[in-house]
Amino acid sequence: MKIKDLPLQNRPRERFLKYGPEVLSDAELMAILLRTGTKGENVIDMSNRLIAEYGLDKLFECSLKELQEIKGIGPSKAMQILTVAELGRRHRNSQKPITKITCAEDVFNYFHERLKDKKQEEFWVLLLNTKNVIIKEEFIAKGVLDAAIVHPREIFKPAIKNSASKIILVHNHPSGDPTPSAEDLDITEKIIEIGEQMEIKVLDSVIVGDEHSVRDINGNFGRELVVKDSKGKKGYWSWIEER
Repeated sequence: MKIKDLPLQNRPRERFLKYGPEVLSDAELMAILLRTGTKGENVIDMSNRLIAEYGLDKLFECSLKELQEIKGIGPSKAMQILTVAELGRRHRNSQKPITKITCAEDVFNYFHERLKDKKQEEFWVLLLNTKNVIIKEEFIAKGVLDAAIVHPREIFKPAIKNSASKIILVHNHPSGDPTPSAEDLDITEKIIEIGEQMEIKVLDSVIVGDEHSVRDINGNFGRELVVKDSKGKKGYWSWIEER
């Protein structure tokens, strides 16, 4: 049945206008977002199928390519879904804005919503002034991190441009396990050394994983930091004590 064949009082848009969004089901809200269905499946049926098969959480975690592999989802619908997901993440981040970094967990809280569902590693640099107030965050690279991808030039260029006196290196582990790899540690050491030569302090390097999974690599914010893995176990890791 086509949407236009439904009684007016059962159509999502009309129900939204009359009662407001809070009374609509997830599928009805999704139908308003997607606007159209496909031949043989109206947008409400499509929305019900998507939510039943994937759930909102998993749907919003998909990449653009993964969404387009789902029956009935083309580039436009995929972008619409991911746009809503991104706006939701940005709204959550704006509720408790962090403007000054006092510990590694501040860095985790600043980036967690942004990086927690990423399928690939992303490398960011947080630019700070002398009082650890955030000047700007800068995206550097995406993909499996190695020395070829994370080039010091790309890291220190925005720091110089924005007159940052300190930087914090940040990247995620899509697996959810924030334990640093040998490559992570090697890259961090090299960037710290170059920072010393350029008189731009690399204050820390934080790996974002699941829940409160963070690693205090450089130790400047405290030598130990509580870590929880995806199973909720607690542990500690300290760059100072391990090196």
